[in-house]
Amino acid sequence: MFEFLLRMGDNTLVLGHRVSEWCGHAPVLEEDIALANISLDLIGQTRLWLGLAGEVEGQGRDADALAFRRDVWDFRNLLICERPNRDFGHTLMRQFLFDLWHFERLSDLSLSVDDRIAGIAAKCVKEADYHLERSKDLIVRLGDGTVESHSKMQTALTALWPYIGEMFTDDALDAKMADAGIAPLPSSQHVRFHKALNETLAAATLMRPTNDFAQMGGRSGTHTEDLGHMLATMQFLQRAYPDARW
Repeated sequence: MFEFLLRMGDNTLVLGHRVSEWCGHAPVLEEDIALANISLDLIGQTRLWLGLAGEVEGQGRDADALAFRRDVWDFRNLLICERPNRDFGHTLMRQFLFDLWHFERLSDLSLSVDDRIAGIAAKCVKEADYHLERSKDLIVRLGDGTVESHSKMQTALTALWPYIGEMFTDDALDAKMADAGIAPLPSSQHVRFHKALNETLAAATLMRPTNDFAQMGGRSGTHTEDLGHMLATMQFLQRAYPDARW
């Protein structure tokens, strides 16, 4: 249970921090505000998942301790969440792919036999639904927009395509959670995800890349150096001044 909760919390923590890097740098004011709000939503969800993880672990660590005092190899997020922002189109495509997966995942988890997980998922899925609606709309508008915007969205999709496979890769922990009725296998989302993805890509006039999905494993503690650089910034205050109070 603890490991599963880390996976859910680390996804929103890492992506939330990535999105927050746009604050003050987005191309237009409306997007600056929207991205900041999405980041806050994701960090709020992180507090719920990691807060419960701390309770389950029973070692006195709260959400802040789990977020700021673990080293890079202890994080269990999907690798797509830690990918750099690059340009605005890349950020939007990363967000859309995550939102599509996240909404389906939370919808399933809201039916969990564990009331605590079902309650968190039911609360978070409302935000995820809005996030997906927004990112989907922007993918369609930019993909079916100008020659330049179409090209940038296609480039972003091709670059992020290898990271999708990890979303649906089952392991021994997933099997245990599914057997207990706590969380369905990630692979069970595969058909729904791709049906919705194909519909959006068609509307956006974007082409599915031809290469197969890579089976990558951020959840096993294998990360790119991008996460290490990000954590150096995110964790600096707590590492430099442990238990500091304003």
